[in-house]
Amino acid sequence: MSGKLEGKVIIVTGGSTGIGYAAARRCVAEGAAVLIADINEAAGSQAAAELSANGGRAHFLLTDVTSAAAVEASVKTAVSRYGRLDGAFNNAGIDGGFTNTVKMTEEAFDRTIAVNLKGVWLCMKYQIEQFLAQGSGGAIVNTASVAGLVGTRGGVAYCASKHGVVGMTKCAALDFSKKKIRVNAVCPGIIKTPMLEHMAELTGTSLETYAAQEPVGRLGEPREIGDTVAFLLSEDASFITGVALPVDGGWTAL
Repeated sequence: MSGKLEGKVIIVTGGSTGIGYAAARRCVAEGAAVLIADINEAAGSQAAAELSANGGRAHFLLTDVTSAAAVEASVKTAVSRYGRLDGAFNNAGIDGGFTNTVKMTEEAFDRTIAVNLKGVWLCMKYQIEQFLAQGSGGAIVNTASVAGLVGTRGGVAYCASKHGVVGMTKCAALDFSKKKIRVNAVCPGIIKTPMLEHMAELTGTSLETYAAQEPVGRLGEPREIGDTVAFLLSEDASFITGVALPVDGGWTAL
C-alpha cells in the first residue's frame, strides 16, 4: 500500500534529533524522499543513514538556516538529487537561553531571531520559489510553539521569534493561496526533546514539573508532532492553510 507522501520530496530542517527527526522518519515511512538540512553534521549524517536503511530515501546536507546561500543550496540539492521539491518542514530552532527581558543579552536575542525567525523566512523564500518554478504547488509546515500563541516568563526572545513564525506563516499562506501552495505552522506544547532537557537544566526545573503543567498529565512525544507534520504535508490536509495548530495536550486551553 502506498503511503500518504509516496513519491514526494521533502526538506526537513533541524531533522537530526527530536521533533525534526521524528517528522523525517514519519515522512520516509509514508513514502517520501527526505533531505535532512541540519547544522549538526554528525547527528544529521547518522539520522540520514538510519532513515535510508530498509529501502528508505534520505540524505543529509550540512545547513545553517541563517545563511541565504546555505538555504538556497538545500533546495537545489533536494531538486538535483530527487528531481523536484514537494514540501518542507522548517523546524530548525534554538531556545535562546531563557531569561527575563532585562537580563537577556543583545547577542542572545539576535541569535534567537536569526535562527528561529529569519531562518524560517529564508527557507520559505527559496522553497516557495521552487514550488512556483515547478508550477505544481507544494506544502510547508513551520515549527512555531505554544510560545508563539501566548507569553511565557523568561521567554522574551523565544516568544518573539515564535510569534513571528506564526505571523509569517499566515502571510505566506495568503500570498500564495491561489498557487496551490499551503503554509501552516505546528505549535508544540511541552515535548520530551533535547531542547526541553536543556531548558530544564537552565531553569532548574524537573521534567516531572514540566509534565505536571500539561492537562493530560504527561510530556508530549516527538512522534506526536512528527505525525501531525506528516498529515499537514499530505493531501489529507488539502483544505488547510494559514493555520497555527497547537499540539500541546491541552496546554493552551488552560
